[in-house]
Formats: sequence, structure tokens, C-alpha cells
Amino acid sequence: MDVKASLKSLRMAPRKVRLVIDTVRGLPALQAEINLKFVPKAASRPVLKLLQSAMANAEHNFKLDRENLFVKTIMADGGATLKRTRARAHGSAALIRKRTTHITLILSDEKSMPGKKKAKKVAAIIKAEAAEKTKKDTKTSSKKAATSTNV
Repeated sequence: MDVKASLKSLRMAPRKVRLVIDTVRGLPALQAEINLKFVPKAASRPVLKLLQSAMANAEHNFKLDRENLFVKTIMADGGATLKRTRARAHGSAALIRKRTTHITLILSDEKSMPGKKKAKKVAAIIKAEAAEKTKKDTKTSSKKAATSTNV
């Protein structure tokens, strides 16, 4: 089950917020919470509050266990831009853009995690390929040993 939480019009540029949210994307929610507490960026505090809010919603509204939650999706999109002016030379003005951010967070429980099944299949395929390669290597090495003794 997915739990969605959003933060609208955060007075911080999306570019700065994306640096923080990239560190927690795909992590278990408890691990993401710990990571956000130690990220030395100003954007980590509102992202941490949003994550804690989403975890509380999942626990209270949907009766999900905190330990099974992970960050499925987190996005930082641009919001409304406040336009201000600054005086410049010869009576002109320069535009100052004060950007805002909309953050959307989706938590999911691990039972419905789509990546785990795919990761297990990929791991099984890699393991099978490695086993075949070792079989081929042992056959070729035994043939080389046999030819070197005959020479």
C-alpha cells in the first residue's frame, strides 16, 4: 500500500532540495530518517519533517508497520516564483527570482516492493551465468593441461 505526503511552497530552490532528496530515494524509511538527521543542508529539515509526517500517516491511518516502509518515490518540483527587483545602475532594475518547491513523497510497504522480485531474478541469472563460465573455464584448463603434457 502506498502512502502519499506532500509539502507545497517551501521557500527554497528545487535545485537545493534535490541534493537532499537524492540521498534518501529508495531507502527504508527508518534509514532515510537517520540519514536526513545528519545531512548538513538546510533542506534536510523540511524533508525530514515530511518523511516523519508520512510515516505517522502510514502508521495511524493505514495501520502499517514503520519497519516495513521504504521511500518509493520522492520528487522536488518547482513551485511559484516570487519576483522581486533590485536597483541597478542608471535607474534600471534587475529581477530577483525567489523560487519555491513542491515536494511529493510516496512511502510503500516492502510487501509490494516491485524491485525486490526483479533484483532476485537478476541475481539468479548472474549466478547461473557465473556457474556456466566456471564450467567452461575448468574444461578449457583441463584440455590445456592435457595438450601441454603431450608436447
